[in-house]
Amino acid sequence: MQTETAVIVLVVGWIAYFALHSLLASLKAKHWVARHWPGAVRGYRLFYNLLSVVLILPLVGITLFYPAPWLWRWEGVAAWVANGLALAALIGFFWTTRYYSMAEFLGTQQWRGHETRVEDQEGFYLSPLHRWVRHPWYFLGLVLLWTRDMNLLFFTTAVIISLYLFIGSKLEERKLITYHGDVYREYRRRVAGIIPLPWKHLSPSEAQQLVGNAKQRP
Repeated sequence: MQTETAVIVLVVGWIAYFALHSLLASLKAKHWVARHWPGAVRGYRLFYNLLSVVLILPLVGITLFYPAPWLWRWEGVAAWVANGLALAALIGFFWTTRYYSMAEFLGTQQWRGHETRVEDQEGFYLSPLHRWVRHPWYFLGLVLLWTRDMNLLFFTTAVIISLYLFIGSKLEERKLITYHGDVYREYRRRVAGIIPLPWKHLSPSEAQQLVGNAKQRP
């Protein structure tokens, strides 16, 4: 397979992957499953995550292991800075997991609890990073992507993933507004989406107030 063909395979593959990913994550798809196979709801999130991992492996394999010309490689001080930022992003990612319900995120909680509700069960909660950016994992993922050495295939993957993170964040926020209403609208107005902006963040007390407002919703 020539490099140009590999690029085309990656572009088509990533678009198909993210289209399916978004479709299966939508409330419409979840409600459809709940209507036709209510017993499958408890395993929906678990199946969704497992399918996502299986389908992404070939695309990651092509990106990482198929030979392609280099566009740039970090060297010297730039390499130290890039790798330092990547390490900080990894540490930030694992640190933030303490503020998420990972059992619900993975789907094991729904499976063990025989959950039949379609909506996510975790309430509105703001971790320290959520005071600065609405989607901390997306931001950390972008840091990891763009601090790597870039050949043509990795660059193709990085561009498509970056575009999807911005598009996907908009789709995800539709669900969050459905779940949390005006509280999330206010949060979205006051805090940056994926790229932190110094003038758009919440103080600890402001974040606590928003969380308190969410708990008062009927």
